[in-house]
Amino acid sequence: MRDLRTDLDLGSGDLENLLALAARVKKTPGEYANALNGRYLSLLFEKPSLRTRLTFELAIKQLGGDSVTVIGQIGDREPIKDLARNLDRWTDAIVARVFSQQTIEDLAQWANVPVINGLSDLYHPCQALADMFTLKELFEDLRRVKLAFVGDGNNMAHSLLLCASRLGMDLSVATPPGYEPKMNILAQAAEFARESNSVVEVTHDPFAAVRGAAAVYTDVWASMGQENEAGQRRQIFEPYQVNEALIEAAGPESLFMHCLPARRGEETTDAVAESERSIIFEQAENRLHVQKALLLMMIE
Repeated sequence: MRDLRTDLDLGSGDLENLLALAARVKKTPGEYANALNGRYLSLLFEKPSLRTRLTFELAIKQLGGDSVTVIGQIGDREPIKDLARNLDRWTDAIVARVFSQQTIEDLAQWANVPVINGLSDLYHPCQALADMFTLKELFEDLRRVKLAFVGDGNNMAHSLLLCASRLGMDLSVATPPGYEPKMNILAQAAEFARESNSVVEVTHDPFAAVRGAAAVYTDVWASMGQENEAGQRRQIFEPYQVNEALIEAAGPESLFMHCLPARRGEETTDAVAESERSIIFEQAENRLHVQKALLLMMIE
């Protein structure tokens, strides 16, 4: 694995290995305390960040290294190809949280060190990896797990589709008409599902999607950069709110997941987010452990 531009840069075998390594790192963190001693991470943020920034900063530090952070538009003051070749002279890997997937592609093209997608408009691989790890901790055998994603067919939905289908999970996605995941990503996930003997489906009925789901996942209706659409989206997505009625329809033991930050009262209710079903902070915690494993696999 040279870079983590998209979820598919992590092969199916690598995906399984990463989850296993994350479990070891979480269980025995002291064993890895000096594994990346003297290594440095560049963190680039075009978008505000809490979980991505802090968990990567903590991950590299807890592995014995350190990080430097740059906030602002990438490629604005100087070309990305110049930026990338400066950073790879100073640091051992680059994490970027960006508006456009093309920025990730350009960084990976020009940098001679690993580039990790911390979030783009098309993918959110680090979050999806933490989600798979969280579910594996709870259920062990992911081939017996159905996950339902309700809301916008966005970057989060794309990464969940590409990870869950390769791990043999069933995944049902419910979106309003016109807000489905991109067709090419759905096609890839469907092919993976056939290979792993699982099911990927898309529906416009949230109650049908969550039926029998071990966990119900949602995300904000308007992502950063879509603020001008927020009012319109609020009306369109209102029937897709993960509230008490929807989570009950999933089943009495169904869990609630969210990548955070959450707009309580919009895509979910405060009651659901604060309920015993909610594992949103377990997901957030596991960002740290999964990203430690990722850094251990990618930084020589």
